[in-house]
Amino acid sequence: MTRWPMQTKADTLQSTAEAAVPWHARLDTDALSALGSSLEGLSQQAAVERLAADGPNTIERRRAAGPWRLLLSQINNPLIWVLLGSGGLAMAFGKLTDGAVVLGVVVLNSIIGFVQEYRAGRAIEALAEMVPVKAVVLREGEQRTLPAAQLVAGDVVLLAAGDRVPADGRLLAARQLRIEEAALTGESMSATKQLKPVEVAAGIGDRPNMVFGGTLVTHGTGTAVLVATGARTELGRISGMLKEVTKLKTRMSCALAAIAKVLTIAILGVAALLFGVGLLRGYALGDAALAAIALAVGAIPEGLPAIVTIALAVGVRRMAARNAIVRKLPAVETLGSTTVICTDKTGTLTRNEMTVQALWSASGRYSVTGVGYEPTGQLERDGTETPVAPADVIDLVESAALCGDATLRRSDKRWQVSGDPTEGALVVVAEKLGIDVQARRDEAHRIDVVPFDAVQQFMATLHVEGDHSRVLLKGSPEAVMQRSVLPDGCQRSDALAEVERLAGQGMRVLAVAAKEAGSGQKTLTEDDVTDGFAMLGLVAMIDPPRPEAITALATCHRAGIAVKMITGDHRATAAAIGKQLGMEAPGEARTGAELGAMSPEQLAEAADQSAVFARVAPEHKLALVTALQARGEVVAMTGDGVNDAPAIKQANIGVAMGITGTAAAREAADMVLADDNFATIAAAVEEGRRVYDNLIKSLVFVLPTNIGLALILMISVLFLPVQEIAGGVLPAHPLQPTQLLWINLIAAVALALPLAFEASERDVMSRPPRSPDQSVLSPFVLQRTAVIAVLMTAGAVGVFFWSYGNGSPTLGHELALARAQTMVVGTVVAFQIFYLFNCRSLRGSILEVGLLSNPALFVGIGVVMFLQVGFMFAPPLQRLFGSTALSPGEIAMTIGAGACVLPGVFVEKRIRRALARRAARNPDD
Repeated sequence: MTRWPMQTKADTLQSTAEAAVPWHARLDTDALSALGSSLEGLSQQAAVERLAADGPNTIERRRAAGPWRLLLSQINNPLIWVLLGSGGLAMAFGKLTDGAVVLGVVVLNSIIGFVQEYRAGRAIEALAEMVPVKAVVLREGEQRTLPAAQLVAGDVVLLAAGDRVPADGRLLAARQLRIEEAALTGESMSATKQLKPVEVAAGIGDRPNMVFGGTLVTHGTGTAVLVATGARTELGRISGMLKEVTKLKTRMSCALAAIAKVLTIAILGVAALLFGVGLLRGYALGDAALAAIALAVGAIPEGLPAIVTIALAVGVRRMAARNAIVRKLPAVETLGSTTVICTDKTGTLTRNEMTVQALWSASGRYSVTGVGYEPTGQLERDGTETPVAPADVIDLVESAALCGDATLRRSDKRWQVSGDPTEGALVVVAEKLGIDVQARRDEAHRIDVVPFDAVQQFMATLHVEGDHSRVLLKGSPEAVMQRSVLPDGCQRSDALAEVERLAGQGMRVLAVAAKEAGSGQKTLTEDDVTDGFAMLGLVAMIDPPRPEAITALATCHRAGIAVKMITGDHRATAAAIGKQLGMEAPGEARTGAELGAMSPEQLAEAADQSAVFARVAPEHKLALVTALQARGEVVAMTGDGVNDAPAIKQANIGVAMGITGTAAAREAADMVLADDNFATIAAAVEEGRRVYDNLIKSLVFVLPTNIGLALILMISVLFLPVQEIAGGVLPAHPLQPTQLLWINLIAAVALALPLAFEASERDVMSRPPRSPDQSVLSPFVLQRTAVIAVLMTAGAVGVFFWSYGNGSPTLGHELALARAQTMVVGTVVAFQIFYLFNCRSLRGSILEVGLLSNPALFVGIGVVMFLQVGFMFAPPLQRLFGSTALSPGEIAMTIGAGACVLPGVFVEKRIRRALARRAARNPDD
């Protein structure tokens, strides 16, 4: 907690030792004195001075990148720079059509990227929205309703049920005060507040004498003196952590950036070489420059950004159908490489619905089935159903439900509890055993109550039913047993042993007791709740794991993904839930206090060895994620609270809950789970792996085309004969820049996109995550690229030699060149169509995948064939691309030349499999 830097005379009177004591460890009177305030609040003048010194009680909003900045970022890529330069040079040398088409490609790619990224990150703004607009404050002894932004340290604020706390404060008074702090601490139950100081080392969740800005008062009233406002609050501190978080780039984006850098250097070098060779061979300056431009255009995979973007968008749509809403496209690919999932407990792995699971009474030990607030379940004893609950069990659960205020109702097909979650669980278990709680409350009318108090640890109610009056007591086992006589045959040691057993399972245990009231009694006095009760039994509850989360965790483990539970709950509760979920790890459960005392090396080891982390603060969650990333892990962080937001943003992939998640968590996340179901994460990981596989298939399909086109142009400049004319030579290139763009953007993109719809490989969730160090350009990708590029080059150059050599003497240079170039384009497109079938699976044959399993494939082929016909025969396209009509025989020749890829790939696969078998037999070679 950061203290407000006092600007009053009182500050100068504090000793250094006093100033070092945190607010939660001080008496309330000491806090008032240290802040220069009183029970009547600040004077108006003091408030004005402090507001001027400290600033408003607001959280700074960070402005998102504007549209122009986002648009300019789309061209901040070396390959785009080469294209811009190529287009500019082409236009400078009079090739207006070529230059305009190249520049148009840049504009198109920029628009696609801009549309996908035009969304501002509003995480800090979402935090700001949690600060209330108005607050009730005492100034000079008078109650005033002021804008929360005007509050300062030292202000005395009044809190009531339904209020959102305006800033961090030290309680001065509390009556039945309970505050929902789950968004900040991760605890599922409302925190009961009291005034006594606590230990200096107490964490946020263990400071019952403090209130925190942005949390919600659910019950009772209170008065607090503000000790921190704005950026100095816990909420503001989290906002500051969000600002400092650096979002890591995805593996795919880094890989594509590396490919772009290597390609740029290689393209510039080879283009410069070709330019020089062209000049040496007698090319005119413009022709030599055009050859270099053509190589740049051919070697750059202009369609790859669109292919990647659309493939990710397809993944987004498929994930949305499985209740995973992706906010940022790269998250799709990142999910596929996730190695560790760090998840919050409350509301993520558990239902965030307290559920009674065990009962203990004079007749024995019982369990209750069913989870959550749905009143469906049965009573069991030793694993066997008990159709009719014993009378003492009915008395136990009915009394527990009557001694409370929560109600149960059905809304929007979901059961919901109004009131305290613990009391709600007692109502639900009573309904499960056939008790109509509301009807019993009407019959056994409550006429007085001693509210639950954090010091006394119990609640008591007085009920009248006809001529019969009864006092009911529920609370901590120690408090209730101290005032009660145990049932016949039960020893105190037996009851304490049962309490210890249930608590060891991470359950919250309550004891319930009752006694007869005096005839005509209307009120409860202190003497009425001191002794004389008969203990009815124990009720144990827990926020249970989601059944589907258990299955999802097992799926993640099979996929080689480690799962870490990071929660603000107590160690015993967290460990019990972890055991139920099957979260086994070599290391024991760790607490936030233990993590805070560790060195970086010890923290890294604990992050790796332990699976359960309890009582952690936001900075501990952030430190754990960072430590795992430092070990090379690809980390996904899930959560729903404000306390999760910094870690969610730091993670490689941040996942927030859509239903129970706070706005801050959702806005910091890359993905939102629409159903708040951890099981959806496993489905999203599977989808992410499918998307990555399909992106690699697209890369294996596209790169050989670009390398092949570059080789074709290099061979033409270096080796193809030129026609000598007056003042120089007339070069004959197999392809023009616009024709290269036709292949790269029209044919390649239309054929590669169907690969995004390929189904998952059979082993997608049974293989470990790919290594974070694994290059996208794996030996397989490089080998396949080289083989296919050489085959394509040989076929295309052979067709060009045949066509141009046979046609130029009779047709003339221009017409023969146009026909030969059209045949080369047709050969490359046919080559791509045949090769596409070999790219459908990286591990199996097309027969294993299923010839007709991807209808989009045939749609893409049909579109390309239709467009290719237009390329050859439509006059507007002929003028734009320099193409011409071909005869049926010439078309057949291009198809035959393109089909040469089939035996080539067949031989390559056989050789690769033989080498793999040999390596498996001789691993030491």
